Amino acid sequence: MTVSLRMLGLVGLFVPLYPLMANETPPVMPTAKAQVITAPLLRAVDASFEAVHQATVSAQVSGRITEINVDVDDFVKKGTVIIRLRGKEQQAAYNSAKARFDEADSEFKRITDIFKRGLVAKAAVDSAEAKFKSAKAALEQANEILENTQIRAPYSGIVVKRLVHVGEMAQPGTPLITGLSLEQLRAVVELPQSLIYDVRQRKKAWVMVGNDRQTKLAADSLQISSSADPQTHTFTVKLNLPSGDHGVYPGMSSKVLFMVGEEQQLVIPREAIAHRSEVTGVYVKTEAGLQFHQVRLGDVVENNLIAVQAGLLIGDEVVLDPVLAAAAIHTATKK
Repeated sequence: MTVSLRMLGLVGLFVPLYPLMANETPPVMPTAKAQVITAPLLRAVDASFEAVHQATVSAQVSGRITEINVDVDDFVKKGTVIIRLRGKEQQAAYNSAKARFDEADSEFKRITDIFKRGLVAKAAVDSAEAKFKSAKAALEQANEILENTQIRAPYSGIVVKRLVHVGEMAQPGTPLITGLSLEQLRAVVELPQSLIYDVRQRKKAWVMVGNDRQTKLAADSLQISSSADPQTHTFTVKLNLPSGDHGVYPGMSSKVLFMVGEEQQLVIPREAIAHRSEVTGVYVKTEAGLQFHQVRLGDVVENNLIAVQAGLLIGDEVVLDPVLAAAAIHTATKK
């Protein structure tokens, strides 16, 4: 069945609403025409999210634990201080290194100035420069050790295990906190064997993400198991999401849309869709004025277009701002 024949069979679903008066001129408003495009043929499969990376943060220096700022199930941003160790010795070492650096820096500048006036030999400058560089390296090392008394989150994620308590002594290598990265997630599905051939052939899929799981996000890559589970006869597929915050967390459920072919679909811009109570529709610009057409929608396809399965014909001109269209109709009915 072609799209044009199917659309012709849907004329009876048109629901006109408050056409404008005969002498009224509809206000100028952006519109777009319903058009047919060749779009991916998609099949939806249930999925769940899991973290790609899980890591345990360990101590790099010795010290007694004085603060633990997170607990299990807490969300932590990258770089946040999650644990502090007592750092009196490290602070003292840093202060000493800083004093030596300041002294070497001052001496190097003094010797360099004297050398420019021809009052000391080049060897004195070289010696002062060597001491300056040595003091600078020692200061950087002392600063790094001091910084290691503040353990920071290596990535944004969720704490899944707390392995120590305040007051305990940490040594280099002591495991402290285990977390899941939210920057790298993947969707996992059990794919029916009826779809495996098309999925292997095309290797294109979209994961529904966002707080309401209504946003299509193209998967970075697909990992398909080489064989089916003998009990369920399904293939495990793991789909890596692009890095970033997509409004989903490990353990959440969603849908994955696999491309299994192509088909012609009647589409309109998604922004034209209006929701009135339990009715979904669009405002259509006609010679008689604006009309509200109830529609049955399909999937969102490329460039934020949405498929229309019923309620429109090819070439129908839909208003891109439903609020503006509704206001125009309301104004016209008062005249």
